[in-house]
Amino acid sequence: MTIIRRTSPRPELMSIREAVDRFFDDATFRPLAWGGAEVRLPLDITSTEDAITIEAALPGIRPEDVEITVHRDTLTIGVKEQAERETREGERIYRELRRSSGTRTLTLPSGLDTENARATFENGMLKLEIPRAEAAKPRQIPVTGVTEHVAVGAGAQGAEAGAESAEQA
Repeated sequence: MTIIRRTSPRPELMSIREAVDRFFDDATFRPLAWGGAEVRLPLDITSTEDAITIEAALPGIRPEDVEITVHRDTLTIGVKEQAERETREGERIYRELRRSSGTRTLTLPSGLDTENARATFENGMLKLEIPRAEAAKPRQIPVTGVTEHVAVGAGAQGAEAGAESAEQA
């Protein structure tokens, strides 16, 4: 006995349930979470000859909830938030607990002076400035021209040597 498996005549059509699930699975409807693989802490990174500046929008986060660590060439920005709010309306009590945490890790370029890095936090914006080490900053090397008396002197000595060899011959 042979079992033949038949597929749906129209595999491109999906059930309404699958369509709704797929619709709500879209990133537009997915709540933002720090730990999610799809959503990361968005950063603005700018680089100049003097420093690298990293900015992150952290609305609703307090400065004491942010932790920045640098280990060798790895920068980690961590956020751990715990907030509790209680509202009373007559006999009812509404208590909200909010806990969230997450990290963002970057590999830093070489030649940064992480010992002199500065971080500021104002109005929900984290700004981290890491200066470049003096040895890593671009520098200009002055070009000096060869003076004419050296070139003429060398030419004159060559001419005198040529005249002496002609006289000896």
